[in-house]
Amino acid sequence: MSTGFKLRFPEADLEKWAAQYDYPGEPELIAGPVARARERGYLEYSAFLAIAEWKSPRNRKRHASNAPEFVEEVTRVALAPGTSSRLAIETLTLLAGVDWPTASVVLHFCHATPYPILDFRALWSLSRDVPARYTYPFFLEYSEFTRGLAQRSEVSMRILDRALWKFSQVNQRPSQKMRK
Repeated sequence: MSTGFKLRFPEADLEKWAAQYDYPGEPELIAGPVARARERGYLEYSAFLAIAEWKSPRNRKRHASNAPEFVEEVTRVALAPGTSSRLAIETLTLLAGVDWPTASVVLHFCHATPYPILDFRALWSLSRDVPARYTYPFFLEYSEFTRGLAQRSEVSMRILDRALWKFSQVNQRPSQKMRK
C-alpha cells in the first residue's frame, strides 16, 4: 500500500543533508528548555514559549496568552508515557497559538517516542503537499512513514527532520512553496 510519501533524494544522503542544517537557536533550545521538559515530563511556561517561538514566532502573543498552569497541565498529558499519539497531538492544540505544526515540534523534541515535525519543507522533501487542514489520519500516516524511513536509514528522527528541512531549503523553488 502506497502512502503517497516519497523521498525526493536517496536515503543514503540523509546524513549529508542533515550535516548542512543550521537553524538559529536550536542547540540552545535542545540544551535548555527541551532537556528540562524531558527531565520533568512537562513544559514549564517559559520552556513552552521558547519551543513555540522557535517554530512559530508570529504567534508569540497568542502563545503568551496561555496560563502557565494550563501549559503545564496540557503538556503533562501530551508528554506522559503511554499517551496515545492522537491524544498527545490534539491535546497540545488546546493551547492558544498552537496548531498541528507547533504541537508536532513539542512532541518531536520532548516526547520519548520519536515524532516528526509537520513542516511545509519536510512535506515537500517527501513529495507531499501541505493539506488544507491537518487531521489525525494524515499525522499518523506521516509519523509512521518517517519512523520507518528513519529506522531503515539508521538515523534519528532529529537527523531525518534536519535533512528534510535542508533539502527543501536548498532545492524548493519559491513557486513550489505550499501553505504552512
